[in-house]
Amino acid sequence: MKKIILLGASGSIGTSTIEVLRKHKNKFRLIGFSVYSKTSFIEPILQEFKYVKFVGVKSLKEIKPLISKYPKVTFLEDISKVASYKCDIVVNAIVGFAGLKPTISAIKANNNIALANKETLVVAGQLIKKLAKHYNVSITPIDSEHSAIFQCLEKENKPNKIILTASGGPFFRKSLQDLEKVTLDDALKHPTWQMGPKITIDSATMFNKAFEIIEAYYLFDVNVDQISVLIHPQSIVHSLVAFNDGSLKAHLAISDMKIPIAYALSYPLRLNDVTKQLQLDEVSNLEFYKPDLKRFKPLQLAYDVLEKKNIYPCVLNAANEEAVKLFLDKKIKFLDIIDIVEKTLKATKPISGTLTFKKIIEADKWARGYVRRMFDL
Repeated sequence: MKKIILLGASGSIGTSTIEVLRKHKNKFRLIGFSVYSKTSFIEPILQEFKYVKFVGVKSLKEIKPLISKYPKVTFLEDISKVASYKCDIVVNAIVGFAGLKPTISAIKANNNIALANKETLVVAGQLIKKLAKHYNVSITPIDSEHSAIFQCLEKENKPNKIILTASGGPFFRKSLQDLEKVTLDDALKHPTWQMGPKITIDSATMFNKAFEIIEAYYLFDVNVDQISVLIHPQSIVHSLVAFNDGSLKAHLAISDMKIPIAYALSYPLRLNDVTKQLQLDEVSNLEFYKPDLKRFKPLQLAYDVLEKKNIYPCVLNAANEEAVKLFLDKKIKFLDIIDIVEKTLKATKPISGTLTFKKIIEADKWARGYVRRMFDL
């Protein structure tokens, strides 16, 4: 029986992970989780999963009654500490840069990682890979696209190309002129996936796919020019791998994150009864479009920062996180998100010397401050 720690239990990936664990209690034992500020999720999980020993929260002051009610559970304000308790797999479903430190702590505790927090690899991919190798820790992707690639790869044959699919979000058929009028409500209506607000906005701008390009670069040891993107509105083909003989392998399934979550937890085996089977005879059409990198600027920015490396991927992520917050607070327009990220990247100066986690944290802080100063925040 595998012992699981779930970071970000209250988010969309977290709740889907809970569903998988619920169906397969004979295979997995949840021993710890975090919810940050969404404390209403704590007690239902504790009541259902009786082996939980550790819970991470934003503030202990807000959960004093729970601390008294569950004396055998250790409640912590340090999420990284939760990640450092010994288990078989830490599922990192935290959104944003905040997921980096818990990943580092989990690796140093020799815990294998099921990674949904793409920012870990976006901002510090080179260092995370080196750290995981040193501690002999595996990193299995939970993103649907990267899980698809992971499942399509062959040990005997290296890929010629990795092809990430993207739904295109709600606006891929719209012109830049149309996007000037996009409202927050418009951007939060994703056509195929149910996700949190940050990732939904990233999907609308295509920054989510930009981050996935960077993540794929570090996960699969390919060159930048071996990673491409196809817009696939139906979200049935979750990604593809091309081989030297001209063949393509694709992963097809319905849009349900429980599939990559279950595979990451049970790898190399597959669990029964995860979700309903895709019925190909009910699929009327599968469309694929090559994205215009001038129209979808975030994709080009991803290729640009991968060429530069240094702190540029970190700055890309930090500037986007701050810009998305501003958009969610209705302080900027939709297209301003991309402009803010571009301006921040242009103002970035590469650091000298060896890249370290400390320097990455400093770069993240600088980039966020730069964005806030644009708006006197």
